[in-house]
Amino acid sequence: MSEQLPEDYNDALLTDDTKSGGNGGGKLNNNGNDSTYSGQNIQILEGLEAVRVRPGMYIGSTDQRGLHHLIYEVVDNSVDEVMAGYADTVTVVIHADDSVTIGDNGRGIPVDEHYQRPGMSTLEVVMTVLHAGGKFGGGGYQISSGLHGVGVSVVNALSEWCQVDVKHDGTIYRQRYEKGTPVTPLHVVGENAGSNGTTTTFLPDLSVMETRDFSFDLLAQRFREMAYLNRGLTISLKDERSDREVTFYFEGGLTSFVRYLNKNRTTVSRPVSIVRDMDNVKVELAMQYNDSWAPTEFSFANGINTIDGGMHVTGFRSALTRAINDYARKANLLKEKDGNLTGDDVRQGLTAVISVKVPNPQFEAQTKSKLNNADVRPIVETITTEMLNRYLEVSPSEAKSIIDKCLMSARAREAARAARDLIQRKNALDSTLPGKLADCSERRADRCELYIVEGDSAGGSAKQGRDRHFQAILPLRGKILNVERVGLDTILKNEEIKNIITAIGVGIDEHFNMTKLRYGRVVIMADADVDGAHIRTLLLTFFYRHMLPLITDGHLYIAQPPLYHMKSGKQVHFVYTDDERDVMIKDYKASHSGKEPEVGRYKGLGEMNPETLWETTMDPAQRTILRVDIEEAIEADKVFSMLMGSDVMPRKRFIESHAKSAKLDV
Repeated sequence: MSEQLPEDYNDALLTDDTKSGGNGGGKLNNNGNDSTYSGQNIQILEGLEAVRVRPGMYIGSTDQRGLHHLIYEVVDNSVDEVMAGYADTVTVVIHADDSVTIGDNGRGIPVDEHYQRPGMSTLEVVMTVLHAGGKFGGGGYQISSGLHGVGVSVVNALSEWCQVDVKHDGTIYRQRYEKGTPVTPLHVVGENAGSNGTTTTFLPDLSVMETRDFSFDLLAQRFREMAYLNRGLTISLKDERSDREVTFYFEGGLTSFVRYLNKNRTTVSRPVSIVRDMDNVKVELAMQYNDSWAPTEFSFANGINTIDGGMHVTGFRSALTRAINDYARKANLLKEKDGNLTGDDVRQGLTAVISVKVPNPQFEAQTKSKLNNADVRPIVETITTEMLNRYLEVSPSEAKSIIDKCLMSARAREAARAARDLIQRKNALDSTLPGKLADCSERRADRCELYIVEGDSAGGSAKQGRDRHFQAILPLRGKILNVERVGLDTILKNEEIKNIITAIGVGIDEHFNMTKLRYGRVVIMADADVDGAHIRTLLLTFFYRHMLPLITDGHLYIAQPPLYHMKSGKQVHFVYTDDERDVMIKDYKASHSGKEPEVGRYKGLGEMNPETLWETTMDPAQRTILRVDIEEAIEADKVFSMLMGSDVMPRKRFIESHAKSAKLDV
């Protein structure tokens, strides 16, 4: 959920007129331009060379996220075979040398000579030519997740070596590549008595990629999701480095997905689902209400998680709101004098998954985060209405429970609106920031930091030790409200949460406005003990549920204060982990004839003097802070519900299962 962020903050604090620049040594004319600029300065990148020079354009980044994207590109091709009805099994193996093998039992990439590239096999075209694939309307696929034909060729380009085996018509064909270039011709390596399919093995190239550290858990979560979305798919993951293995198969499809998401919640209805084709669009959706206040909604288009929604989500929401209101009035559960339930009212406590498969998907931007096909909206709307009308009519007791919950949400919404109006009126009359906030002098948000600090004592040290130019401090009194268990009206009455909202400046929920952000970095700084961990979790839950863009846009961080200090003569060394402490003690004893070093454990931030707190935790040149990052929103939602929800047993099971790996503070 978080990653270490390398720090180099000094340049960001320079004013524009103090930064130096250069022109690369070219001669300048009177206008300050490089007069040697000519055709010699224009470089043409041939073939896959562009991928190796600018990998971020194709996989987003070269860090661990981009590394996993290499696997996803190949797996997505195999899943496209599943969606087309030609395969039902995908296997992924991470080998001890960090190479990865991905196989399927689909048709196998064609190996015949390609009609546009005489003398070159279709396999080689697919592996070495950008924008070559079966997803451009040529009849290869009716539905697929890929649109541009760059996936597997990009993986090939960014691999130290890549080998592809194709099982086709009783024969096994093979070709090997190095850094995207074929090093062997396509050749026969044996006979195949089993099914057809494609097996791709590749080793990421560390001259381009930053790491080969694949995460088993992250991959497993992604493949679990794929198995839910493709009913009947069996997808397995094996890690030879750690001897871990898992296989996913869900006959229930999205219904199983919804049950999984609601596993740690108390439900108020049974799951309801539908699968239907209409006008060449396949719609599958499932939903179930629970007793929480937070809606959980995930949408997919051709297997891609459309995190920003789109027309399929708009259609679902519109149908849901109309169907609930129509039934409530028909059943006399909503009086004539009452206003209609809003979309927010009917989605409170709803867990829903919407998946559409579209022949020619139109996504917003390269990230494919939003589906723009306008014709999908009325299709999803019609199918959702049909499902809900039937369900509500045949399940009157559950329908009443759902509508009672929606009415409760409506009352809470009105109370929250009143509380919000009161806050806004107060702010209009008194524009001052929270009294506890020690603000910074810098006014450019991208150069400012807000430290949310546990306790007045630590807040006092932080205020004295900070750089007042760009660092602001907001101390908290005790633990904030657990927002997972209460409505917005209760949340807005909590003084500590109101101070956080006012200090950051962006508002919450539908009133969130990133343009009003006052600090480019919001840093949670709590003690390194059980209470500190609880406070961090409470704050993270609040930000995740009510200020999610603060996380997704990379503005939320967690400070990493030292756990220990070790004295060696007049020098003091700060230690941040137990393992680091053990190594330093061992080294000290080895160099001091077995003498034990003087090691102290910090019980809290309040014990540190301002100079130490600055040096270890707040100085951009030396500190370590973790940027909070939601790799998998689905798993994050599930974990927050489990840790902060009202159901005790899942939390107890989690603690029991992780007790052996936990380290206690004594």
